[in-house]
Amino acid sequence: LQHVPPGVSVCSTTAFHSLPLFVSLSLQDQHGARSQRSQEADKPHRRKGEKTYSCDECGADFTRTDSLKKHQVIHSGVKAYSCEECGKDFTQAGHLKTHQLIHSGVKAYSCEECGKDFTQAGHLKTHQLIHSGVKAYSCDLCGNSFNRAETLKRHQVMHSGVKAYSCEECGKDFTQAGHLKTHQLIHSGVKAYSCDLCGKSFTLAQTYNCDFAVTVRMY
Repeated sequence: LQHVPPGVSVCSTTAFHSLPLFVSLSLQDQHGARSQRSQEADKPHRRKGEKTYSCDECGADFTRTDSLKKHQVIHSGVKAYSCEECGKDFTQAGHLKTHQLIHSGVKAYSCEECGKDFTQAGHLKTHQLIHSGVKAYSCDLCGNSFNRAETLKRHQVMHSGVKAYSCEECGKDFTQAGHLKTHQLIHSGVKAYSCDLCGKSFTLAQTYNCDFAVTVRMY
């Protein structure tokens, strides 16, 4: 076996190439391993659960690249998943699957306070805000508070003065779809509310106020 001459540095290029092949390969492997460890050490260390992948569109953070990629489909506007029942389209398969519970009729989530059932856990969670009494959403114009953001948003339409819902029967306009629907009962002729005291019927619960009932309540 050929030995490394005394006084010759193994780090020098000349001496390194003059070594036997198996010695050179061994030294190369050791050097490569050290370089790889050095590169790994230079990389930023990512902690478990740390969200290092961010969406350029909205800034949402994710722990995995595939989660980010799936999220970015929302911004693309592509809705490749369609409901066979109603034709509604979705950007993600999971959203379609959740939506299909509505058509199944299965309501697996129940409110412990009032017993009302829901098809989705999110709907139950939103409903439970009613029982909590917390009204975290306030109207800047009138100060009225609401337990849901969408209720506040619907309320604010009243202040805008925009009446986008019109009655086809009489042309009367309304700020909210629910108000139009209630109004249309007048034209339907259906009187679903009856007075237990005099038997008189009414189309709206608000008008359930016959003279006989008022007289009874006064005494």
